Amino acid sequence: MSNGAPDPNALIHDWNTEGTDLNNGFKVTFDDESLRDGLQSPSVQDPSIEDKLAILHLMERLGIHSADVGLPAAGPRAYNDTLALAKECVTAGLKLRPNAAARTLVKDIQPIAEISTNIGLPVEVAMFIGSSPIRFYTENWEMKDVLARAEEAVTFSVKNNLPVMFVTEDTTRATPEAIREVYQAAIRAGARRITVADTVGHSTPAGVVAILRYVRHIATEAGGPDILIDWHGHNDRGLGVINAITAALAGANQVHGTALGIGERCGNAAMDQILVNLKLLDLIPNDLSCLLEYCERVSRATGIAIPVNYPVVGRDAFRTATGVHAAAVVKAAKRGDLWLADRVYSGVPAEMVGRTQLIEIGPMSGVANVSYWLSSRGYDPAPELVDRIFAAAKQAKAVLEDKEIERIVVEFGVKPVS
Repeated sequence: MSNGAPDPNALIHDWNTEGTDLNNGFKVTFDDESLRDGLQSPSVQDPSIEDKLAILHLMERLGIHSADVGLPAAGPRAYNDTLALAKECVTAGLKLRPNAAARTLVKDIQPIAEISTNIGLPVEVAMFIGSSPIRFYTENWEMKDVLARAEEAVTFSVKNNLPVMFVTEDTTRATPEAIREVYQAAIRAGARRITVADTVGHSTPAGVVAILRYVRHIATEAGGPDILIDWHGHNDRGLGVINAITAALAGANQVHGTALGIGERCGNAAMDQILVNLKLLDLIPNDLSCLLEYCERVSRATGIAIPVNYPVVGRDAFRTATGVHAAAVVKAAKRGDLWLADRVYSGVPAEMVGRTQLIEIGPMSGVANVSYWLSSRGYDPAPELVDRIFAAAKQAKAVLEDKEIERIVVEFGVKPVS
């Protein structure tokens, strides 16, 4: 803030941290599922390998720690793309760790072993198997068969020096007994990371806390305190992001998400929103200045449009044409205080994600909008010109486009102030 201004903490009281010590031992990593689980949405197109490589590098710039780079057993294209992405992590010297998905079957894991040998880096196997009663009933599974599959698959991975992320699908609807049996079998076979999956977006935040507490207990019981626990959530109830944040605060070692929340049905937890919220809680140091680029690249590559009101990266996230809102932003800007202008009517500072506040002119605007629009573009906000634009805005059905305002300026014969 500018000299002589109040302490920022005196201007914004943060109830989100009231009575808590969020920084007490907090540490979490992120696994980006945009290029695998996110692509299971029936509405997306599979990006070109060039787009996938660009997205991988944007994940790296955002400080994301791990990425699911594909399910290579799905076919030749899936194999080749997984190989190219995993190899890029090595050749480009990325800090980001690659993992690849597989069913809990040796035949699915063999391609991952081949890729690991090819690139000279062990690729983590993210193997998954169902765990809930409804899935067991539908598949006509017996617990002894699931345990045998888990043991065989994990043992094969460990023998091939592949780290294992053992994922139980539909964990949040599984019984405590099933969760204990399956996870402990995987841990005994050598898995050192297990993933609680809210596969159909069933969980509420209270459920997240309860199941993570239980899973931590049984993991420690079977393998000691060093077993890592991930959270993988979906958004069917609209709780994907808050569940991921809750999981991080409740002690999950890693949380999963996808750009823009793409994924099956209602999608996965949105990685972009998870990052923004944890950054605003001052819990992660990540530089989010390329967040818009990351989301826009995924949007173009997958054919999924970003809604105009989508948080932080939507077109309208930092736009206002409302008189009262704009007047407050203008007053802050006139103080020469960009910190103030970026927060007086915004819960997310635009500069944090490489964006700026935009004041536009529409039916709900005041004269302050018009004066600011003109001044910010180098025009003298003469009263007659302000009144003319203001009158046009009041007759309009929507926000005036810049070209409409420029036409009025030209009609008045006004030129930019030199």
